[in-house]
Amino acid sequence: MKQRDWLNVLFSDERIVAVEKPANLATIPGRGETDSLLEKLARQLGIPCRGTDDPRLRVVHRLDKGTSGVLLMARDIAAQRHLSHQFQNNQLRKEYLAIVFGKPEMDEGTIDAPLGPNPGSKDRMMVSKHGRASRTDWKVEKRMRRFTLVRCFPKTGRTHQIRVHLRSIGLPLAVDELYNSRAAGAAVGIFLSEFKRDYRPTAGQDERALISRLTLHAERLGFVHPDGREMVIECPLPKDFRAAITQLSKL
Repeated sequence: MKQRDWLNVLFSDERIVAVEKPANLATIPGRGETDSLLEKLARQLGIPCRGTDDPRLRVVHRLDKGTSGVLLMARDIAAQRHLSHQFQNNQLRKEYLAIVFGKPEMDEGTIDAPLGPNPGSKDRMMVSKHGRASRTDWKVEKRMRRFTLVRCFPKTGRTHQIRVHLRSIGLPLAVDELYNSRAAGAAVGIFLSEFKRDYRPTAGQDERALISRLTLHAERLGFVHPDGREMVIECPLPKDFRAAITQLSKL
């Protein structure tokens, strides 16, 4: 495995591993995937990710494929159970940063809306009175003309929770093909030419998007280590996310 392909390990000991998940890398193997973070990290650490014997790299939670940020894994079954219990019982402290399209009237708020599967699409979730209780607290970090950088504090852990909750209050993620799709055939991403009248790409080159993946980043995760320590793991913003914020702030 080439060193340039290595994942950024944020914390590691004999019980757990916290890693920076890149955008567009699936957490676990799936249909149509050529690689996954689980397999890639196992190769990097030199431990198995299959079988029943410990040590073994074990999944504790997942992030959507397009989301970047802190991902936590266990090295043994007892640590996996300990951490999974905290996720299942909403005992962790999670913080995400989201670039959304729109301008919220308030600087902070709470979205308390149950979520369930969308009967019209097997891949989507929706706000539904028949869904499971779901809550997301949020506050504005930065206003950027047509966009806003929002910090989210999900208090539950439902599928696509932040994406659906923000969309439900008129603040969809700026880039989200599932919940904020563009016109058929349109390029995916945020492009300066859409907002700067005098923008001209480099001669002979097509314009590159500021960011072309899900504009959601899991920045911080607080939990109790299997040995009883309280821990907080932070993950720096990736280059594309930082660049998008910098450019959008200039508009």
